[in-house]
Amino acid sequence: MSPIAEEKSPEQSNSENAKVLPEDAIVRVLDHGFVELVDAMGSDLTVVNSARVSFGKRKTELSAADSKLIRYLAEHKHWSPFRHVQLQFHCKVPEFVARQWYKHVVGIAYSEAPVVDHAWNEISLRYVDASDFNFYTPEGFRQQSENNKQASTDELVADPDKQLRQAYQAQCTAALNLYQSLIEAGVAREQARGVLPLNIYTEFYWTISLQALANFVHLRKHPGAQYEIRLFADALEQLARRVVPVSFDALMAGPQA
Repeated sequence: MSPIAEEKSPEQSNSENAKVLPEDAIVRVLDHGFVELVDAMGSDLTVVNSARVSFGKRKTELSAADSKLIRYLAEHKHWSPFRHVQLQFHCKVPEFVARQWYKHVVGIAYSEAPVVDHAWNEISLRYVDASDFNFYTPEGFRQQSENNKQASTDELVADPDKQLRQAYQAQCTAALNLYQSLIEAGVAREQARGVLPLNIYTEFYWTISLQALANFVHLRKHPGAQYEIRLFADALEQLARRVVPVSFDALMAGPQA
């Protein structure tokens, strides 16, 4: 028998990696968006046992000492035990948010020390007709920051009669009408999609390690991040904390990779 093996009942064996999904696994974001926790592998105990295997030990219940160990691992950047926890999300977001989001996948895959702990599959407008897709319409338009070229402020542009908002929506409708005309004329979907604006909603499945997720949330909840992606980061955090509350707290409190 392996020095780390223990005789356990099926119930004990399954407890560590049991699916622990929140009762309401969907968080609505913006006007048509959402984040749904589809699946989860692992728990706070998974992190503990991944770390303790070095000493040939395995726990079946989380203790105060285990919580302390989790905090130690996060504080000292011992990331690998956190990567044994995987979460899968189904996300519906505006296209411009998805492009910001995907930078984290590309950044991991092509960094100097690549760690492939993301999987990403997105709806394709080469295959799917976008005629019934939603467009994101903000409740108000933020002013451009004067000292940050890429950022906005919390102040809104004056639009008392909602003329800007109406023009914004009319432009989206016009783009969709042109798209539909191109499709009806026989133009390939892969070309017709070129007229659609960046506020059209897209959907993707995203599977990610707990460590990479915490890093994403840490970066995208920063006040300098765009408002819309901050809301999605909040939704991800809400769902993750229900599955691995101790580990997520520790990762958010500790230094980031």
